[in-house]
Amino acid sequence: MSDLAEVLVTGLGAITPLGADTPSTWAGMLEGASGATQIEEEWAAGLPVRVAAGLAVDPLSLLTRVEARKLDRCEQLAMIASREAWRDAGTPEVAPERLAVVIGTGTGGVLTTLGQDDTFERGGARRLSPYAVPMLMPNGPAAWVSMELGAQGGARTPVSACASGAEAIAMGLDLIRAGQADVVVAGGTEACLHPFTIAAFAQMKALSTQDGDPAAVSRPFDADRSGFVMGEGAGLVVLERAGFARARGARVYGSVAGAAVTSSADHITASDVAGQVRAIESALRDARLGASDIGVVHAHATSTPSGDLAEAEAVAKAIGTHPVVTATKSMTGHMLGASGAVGAIAALLALRDGTVPATRNLERLDPAVSLDVAAGENRRGSWDAALANSFGFGGHNVSLVLGRA
Repeated sequence: MSDLAEVLVTGLGAITPLGADTPSTWAGMLEGASGATQIEEEWAAGLPVRVAAGLAVDPLSLLTRVEARKLDRCEQLAMIASREAWRDAGTPEVAPERLAVVIGTGTGGVLTTLGQDDTFERGGARRLSPYAVPMLMPNGPAAWVSMELGAQGGARTPVSACASGAEAIAMGLDLIRAGQADVVVAGGTEACLHPFTIAAFAQMKALSTQDGDPAAVSRPFDADRSGFVMGEGAGLVVLERAGFARARGARVYGSVAGAAVTSSADHITASDVAGQVRAIESALRDARLGASDIGVVHAHATSTPSGDLAEAEAVAKAIGTHPVVTATKSMTGHMLGASGAVGAIAALLALRDGTVPATRNLERLDPAVSLDVAAGENRRGSWDAALANSFGFGGHNVSLVLGRA
């Protein structure tokens, strides 16, 4: 593999329902913790679903007052995660035109859009915030991060529903391979916990309406799963051309060995096995690996009845049933556009530590699932490569192949 083709991961950043940074998020996954809680706020009183996975830490405690006022919540999360990832990478010295940012999101600044609409209805046009437009635009997170880092190699925003964060990493890989950048900050962000969005997802029967312990609701691959738990968060990685990273003596987590993006062109919300199989097989070819090389799979696995079965069938068809599978949305909930990036981070850390987090709440594996899903306790071992899947409404299928350092 040429130096140009080899892309290394040198920095990680995350803020999730399990923690304010990557180490605390990873520790929560290994402990089998849950970020799902009952929504006690008054605004949730009339909702059909009152369970969600909000952040473990208030992002406003990690930002200045000015930043809090000027940034939508999804932008705040991207800024926090990017700062951690950049510090973690050792603040690389790179020419501005050789540094790019790619941050995906499913809904962008929807909290600003909904909130400013309420303000407009109550008080008229003059009551709107002068920051409303930069706060609501989906490219806001990438734009703000690019300005903070001085990145002039492009600030891009894939908007591919729940596959957005993973597609951003795939795009970052392409930019470096194409020789357009030496360093790319890539990942996803999402913050849309609001009565409107919760009600909308509930109306389409995507969210679980299960009663009882909120921490037990998200149960990927379990026979009694009934829908996902909506979460929020951000995950970003620093990608570097291998030669550039090695020349500066960077600490390396692993590599993005391959990626593939396919579109099912079939149904706006249904999962498509054939499209997912194409994504997985294409990512393997891109990484120049075979199915037997994959030891770990971080599944998209949102805990929906049909979605989990489709992915299980696709993984079994594309690479077989030998890899150890984990589904960390059982702990974080579904962070929508951020989920693919956080999943890639979890897969990299599983390879580094030789530990695959057990899937929480998996008490009775669906008989139709033939995969080796880690449950009950974390799985220990040594693996060289992992697959991280991410699928989104609209037929977006993204598969990433990660390599151990």
